[in-house]
Amino acid sequence: MMNTVIVLSALATVSLTQQQGEPIPIVRYENEGVNADGSYQWSLETGNGIVAQEQGQIKNAGSENEAAEVQGSFQYQAPDGTPISMNYIANEGGFQPQGEHLPTPPPIPPAIQRALEWIAAHPEPEEAQRPQRDVLAKPLPRPFQKTNQRGFNRQF
Repeated sequence: MMNTVIVLSALATVSLTQQQGEPIPIVRYENEGVNADGSYQWSLETGNGIVAQEQGQIKNAGSENEAAEVQGSFQYQAPDGTPISMNYIANEGGFQPQGEHLPTPPPIPPAIQRALEWIAAHPEPEEAQRPQRDVLAKPLPRPFQKTNQRGFNRQF
């Protein structure tokens, strides 16, 4: 009985696994490894039309603000036949992709846009110009004390 369960499980696993197609060849690959200054670049193209490239360098090398900056792009065809192309930058501002296939945010409603413009036109005064309110300058009130019938003091 146990052997039957194992054999059936193995057959189910084999029948449910997706068949692997032919390996996709890499038609072109170029790589200029990490250089002494931290820069690099690579590019590749596959047999099914995927094209990708990237280059990077170190900005402000040796300083406190040292950061990597990367630029790249890739292109491929989606399963429905739509061509997909994306360019990107990654730096101290984060990952910034650009592509026609990426969703875009809805427009800002006019009332919110007017409020944002008003806020930008009327900034709060600088810290030095604000009136100082020292909360601790006033003495704190003393707790109310009441003596109960037995002569015990209670604080409320």
